[in-house]
Amino acid sequence: MSLESDVRVRRGGFELTAQLSVAGGETVAVLGPNGAGKTTLLRALAGLVPVEGRVMLDGEVLDDSASHKHVPTERRRVGLVFQDHVLFPHMTVLENVAFGLRAQRIHDPRTAARSWLESAGLGEKASAMPRELSGGQAQRVALLRTLATEPRLLLLDEPLSALDVSVRAEVRRDLAKQLAGFAGVRVLVTHDPVEAMALADRLVVIEAGKVVQTGRPADVTARPRSRFVADLAGVNLLRGQAHGDHIRLAGGTEIAAAEAGQGDVFAVIHPRAVALYLSKPAGTPRNVWQGNADGVDVQGDRVRVRVSGSVPIVAEVTPSAVRELGLEAGAQVWVSVKATEVSVYPA
Repeated sequence: MSLESDVRVRRGGFELTAQLSVAGGETVAVLGPNGAGKTTLLRALAGLVPVEGRVMLDGEVLDDSASHKHVPTERRRVGLVFQDHVLFPHMTVLENVAFGLRAQRIHDPRTAARSWLESAGLGEKASAMPRELSGGQAQRVALLRTLATEPRLLLLDEPLSALDVSVRAEVRRDLAKQLAGFAGVRVLVTHDPVEAMALADRLVVIEAGKVVQTGRPADVTARPRSRFVADLAGVNLLRGQAHGDHIRLAGGTEIAAAEAGQGDVFAVIHPRAVALYLSKPAGTPRNVWQGNADGVDVQGDRVRVRVSGSVPIVAEVTPSAVRELGLEAGAQVWVSVKATEVSVYPA
């Protein structure tokens, strides 16, 4: 089973153009900033919005604008799970899960629904009403209701975003188990990098209606190709023209980088590789410049310091280093980065 799509969707002044290929048993996470087109892509795959192009699921054409073919949503065997779980408030948990089974004319849907609840550890909630469930339990029931219909394509739109942080990790683990047992095609929309890394086999990054990067999570975060992805990975991303052992950035500033190569390149610097000083460091470090600490953000046992200047950059230091430097917003600092700590790859 597989999904192959190449679609264009126009809605008002916004246009989404995206190719997507997903194998059966594979979970693809679609990431992107607000308004990038993530949910629009999901709705296009579900057949909820008109598309130009082609959508194929397991060899069957669901949409083809060239031949004017369109298979309605209810005939696509598509399961949708939204962030607000949308359980029927007047039905018990058992009746909610059995609802989709009845629509498919499954023999004895209540027994089948109870089996799904038992397998998920929710059997004791069968007679409960949705208002009696926690947010995490309600979302798990919503997922079970969808999985019980055995869809060919499972679409999840920010399934954990409405949950409290305290229960999100637990529900994420449950979701991972449920997805592992689902043989169909799985597409997950999320803005949460932790969620994407934990659940997805592959990432597709969409910005301004276009796919800008795709690949395994580790590969995407190791070589970000946009500011959005760099922020997700927690690294500094620069772009410029490489000339042997240095890179000339857009503003004319040059940074040294071991074996930078030639041509248009990206350069990644991990915040932990950025050293900060109150006065110009002694010795001959290759990359040294002056800047101002625009923000100091404490994150557990590390502190991220945003530094403006000729090369805006984020440094990650220890709380003790912040105290020793007397760092606060607006402080003038010197930045140092070893040339060997600059990772370079073609743009």
